[in-house]
Amino acid sequence: MPEFSWPDRSQVPASDAVDRIWPATVSALPLGSHVCGRVIGRQPFGVFLVLDGVPNAVGLAEITAMPHPMELPAVGATVTGEVIRHADRNRQVKIRLDEGNVSG
Repeated sequence: MPEFSWPDRSQVPASDAVDRIWPATVSALPLGSHVCGRVIGRQPFGVFLVLDGVPNAVGLAEITAMPHPMELPAVGATVTGEVIRHADRNRQVKIRLDEGNVSG
């Protein structure tokens, strides 16, 4: 498996579905919410996540919001973290990962 990969299209919700439920996603995941998700893509700047219990939501944990010296989790890993921002422009839930709480 390559070190970095974009999420497989089959794992990413359709953009129209993400757009349609964005207000509900923001409501369901207020700032400070604790979330759990699975890594579906890995890039030098962070990891993309599908979030448990929130269909059609895409999370992004950027390397700048990871505890130091945490390494990027592998694709397929289950991670936990805190919602720190809602990126309206690209409909992403920004996540700060919890230190040492990666499995898989």
